[in-house]
Amino acid sequence: MTYIAKEFQKIVGTRPIRPDGVDKVTGRANFGADMVMPGMLWGKVKRSPHAHARIMSINLDKALKLPGVKAIVTSDDFPPIASEEAFVGEGPMNFRDLSSNCMAREKALYDGHAVAAVAATSPAIAEEACELIEVQYHVLPHVIDVEDAMKADAPILHDDLFTQGVDPKPAHASNVAKMVSFTKGDVDAGFREADVIIERRYSSPPVHQGYIEPHACVVSVAADGQCTIWSSSQGQFMVRAYCAKLLGIDISDIRAIPAEIGGGFGGKTLVYLEPVALALAKKCGRPVKMVMSREEVFRGTGPAAGSVVEVKLGAKKDGRLTAGEVMLKYQAGAFPGSPVGPGCMCAFAMYDVPNAKVVGYDVVCNRPKVAAYRAPGAPNSSFGVESCLDELADRLGIDALTLRERNAAKDGVKAVHGPTWQNIGYAQTVEVAKNHPHLKEPLGPNQGRGIASGFWFNIGGESSAACHINEDGTAVVAVGNPDIGGSRASMAMMAAEILGIPVERVRPIVADTSSIGFSFLTGGSRVTFATGMAATQAAQKVVEELKRRAAMLWDISPDAVEWKDGKAYPAGPNAGSFEPISLAEIALKSGRTGGPITAEVSINAQGAGPGFATHICDVEVDRETGQVKVLRYTAIQDVGRAIHPSYVEGQIQGGVTQGIGWALNEEYIYDKDGRLENPGFLDYRVPVASDLPMIDAVMIEVPNPRHPFGARGVGEVPIVPPMAAVANAIKDAIGIRLRDLPMSPPRLRAAIDAQELPRAAE
Repeated sequence: MTYIAKEFQKIVGTRPIRPDGVDKVTGRANFGADMVMPGMLWGKVKRSPHAHARIMSINLDKALKLPGVKAIVTSDDFPPIASEEAFVGEGPMNFRDLSSNCMAREKALYDGHAVAAVAATSPAIAEEACELIEVQYHVLPHVIDVEDAMKADAPILHDDLFTQGVDPKPAHASNVAKMVSFTKGDVDAGFREADVIIERRYSSPPVHQGYIEPHACVVSVAADGQCTIWSSSQGQFMVRAYCAKLLGIDISDIRAIPAEIGGGFGGKTLVYLEPVALALAKKCGRPVKMVMSREEVFRGTGPAAGSVVEVKLGAKKDGRLTAGEVMLKYQAGAFPGSPVGPGCMCAFAMYDVPNAKVVGYDVVCNRPKVAAYRAPGAPNSSFGVESCLDELADRLGIDALTLRERNAAKDGVKAVHGPTWQNIGYAQTVEVAKNHPHLKEPLGPNQGRGIASGFWFNIGGESSAACHINEDGTAVVAVGNPDIGGSRASMAMMAAEILGIPVERVRPIVADTSSIGFSFLTGGSRVTFATGMAATQAAQKVVEELKRRAAMLWDISPDAVEWKDGKAYPAGPNAGSFEPISLAEIALKSGRTGGPITAEVSINAQGAGPGFATHICDVEVDRETGQVKVLRYTAIQDVGRAIHPSYVEGQIQGGVTQGIGWALNEEYIYDKDGRLENPGFLDYRVPVASDLPMIDAVMIEVPNPRHPFGARGVGEVPIVPPMAAVANAIKDAIGIRLRDLPMSPPRLRAAIDAQELPRAAE
């Protein structure tokens, strides 16, 4: 379909009530933990207390004798899987590793690694049975820090892991799973041209996505072998495929039904409980329900990657960048597959850097296997680059926004990671930031202002949608993607726009794996773009059918019929003189004109438009306590076309909130034995409403011409700039540059003490 100009859109761009809002507000929406079945058992997982240990033996005898225990599974119940690379979740992972992550095989590789699971008649009995399972471990040396894991004498997690992407191929196993690199121009020559060169090192810890709903599922296996899985995830087709692969079941024998999802942010693009519950259900012949505790979510599921980022920038005196170099060291957790590739792609994407090199390392260590988290990899690399740019601006005596404006990527610029930019709005975000009233607001003592920009490439991919016309002229739009960011509303709105009927007459549903064609998971900010394209095409096919039905009623050619505002009209005087026929009238007579009116479309959508943002952050630092208060925040973003502006604003505000948490408080804290010390929201501090000001979301609309309504993904970009924006604001407030996250009160207080000691000595 060709692009439909904004001036011809009547529904897209408005703010109707969200279709799922009432059920969620009243508590009627069904989430993963709400499902129950007759005869259902409860499943619980026994987890390793060690960061790295060889499993010598597992004795199930006492647990099996406990009344109420119906089944126990270990890795012996999971078929061996050959090493096979796959795109798992939102990044590359090996299916063998995925199986071992669900249930430890020869070794436990992190505190919380699943080693066995029990199905029993009550949660209490299942927990007691887990305690009765006797596991003999041989504890091994562990490594938590990414740079320690890269050392030659580090404990090796996998004897068969050899670094990919280097030549010659290594002779010895390593914790460095892969090296990724991108190069543009002549970096050495670029640095020789520079008048100023700065080099800095930055670090950020692993953080959790912080979704409120823990992982949960119910699994049933029928007598004929048909398996049904109810679970909260970011992709029911992902759940079906991975369970089939990990347990050696035909995909056709599994039906995955999506529940509502209480937050995911990338963290529910992997399976943890579903294969285990399925193995238990197959073994005992009864439905099995599993729900993680909050502690299990922290210990047993994937956080975002921690990282060390080394940045080197060269520039002329006028601020023009001549060269840039970045080295990324990303923690993958226990198995390879950190988002270091996207981190490399996003490092310099906002800028026209003539000579640049980005190198990234994917490093395993004794932590939970990382999962995606909103623009996975980009916040880490951007924290380094955007902080270093601010330090460069200070050195040159140039305003931070002016420096970004001078080096802004524009249409026609070739990015370091390959593509030549077209239809991008980064420069516009900087221009709007320069003229925003936020910059004119005066600052008081210990208050500062920070600027940072961010990028995410967005993706398309395989998507299916169906459009059905009901007998009364209402419509149903069925899609294969769970709604985690407002996609129900956007699907209904785009279909209603094409059909020409009020959005309230379109009912969007998320269908199960047996009711709609394959759809890649919900992630990468792809659904409104890709699945929206499928839904739009399905609605357009329905319109063509409606025109054909009207032509049949009028006994004229379908080419002589046009569709406008939900009605069929003769295309002109030559077509004849007929009163327009509404969609409802055509639907009512559909039995006489050929039967039900419906269409389904499956596509592999290409042309996702990249997203850019520039953020302004004001903070106040309490020098006595080290506490940082965010006073004002403005996020300016190229959103392509805001299908439902309220949802877009919410996406921006949510991403900013999570980025502020990453900047100021959030981190996984491990003790000397590699055990997680803060597996709960009491000790793992996420921002709450009282911690934040109102976040001003400014939407710039540079339409993506590859989408019929100009949409480009918006959900990932907002989390990318906040860490650097907050760090830059703290530096502006008190003159202290913090390069290690989180910038928590103890760290900031220590930095203030270090600053004040020399003054006291004077």
